[in-house]
Amino acid sequence: MKILVDYKGNVAIEYMLIAGMAFIITLMISSFIANEHELNTALGAARTGATDGKMINSFSIFPVESFKSYEREKPDLLSPSSIKIVKIESINHGYNENYGKTKIQLRAFVSCHTVSNKEYRNSLGDRINFHMRKSISQSFATENLTNGVYNPAFSPKYVFTTADVKWV
Repeated sequence: MKILVDYKGNVAIEYMLIAGMAFIITLMISSFIANEHELNTALGAARTGATDGKMINSFSIFPVESFKSYEREKPDLLSPSSIKIVKIESINHGYNENYGKTKIQLRAFVSCHTVSNKEYRNSLGDRINFHMRKSISQSFATENLTNGVYNPAFSPKYVFTTADVKWV
């Protein structure tokens, strides 16, 4: 008497196990990639905003109220200056209970040899920080969630604040 063994069903089961594991791994990786993509988008927007702020400062283009204030109190800021964004650093402060999101603090490192007055540098740094936050808010269309100076700026999973610009 001869016993017949059917091995044809094993291939289908093994294929389903491999496909199932691949699907689960793909889901885990895609979640991680989505979070990283959001953070990279925000950091790219911050760099763009810092560049915008730098250009506005470099060309001495200011809103009317700022221009009048600078004309009276800080006339040196009305002449063009050469500002360079060295780097933008991000610090993860973990989950923030107040906002229900992960808090990220951004700090721009900037150099400028034509402006040495600390008060003037603070004004220039404030403008750079403002444009970083504004650019992040515009990138995620969250302008309605923040105040007039875009502090803090929001994305779906993160809240962004800025530290004082570090002059190097």
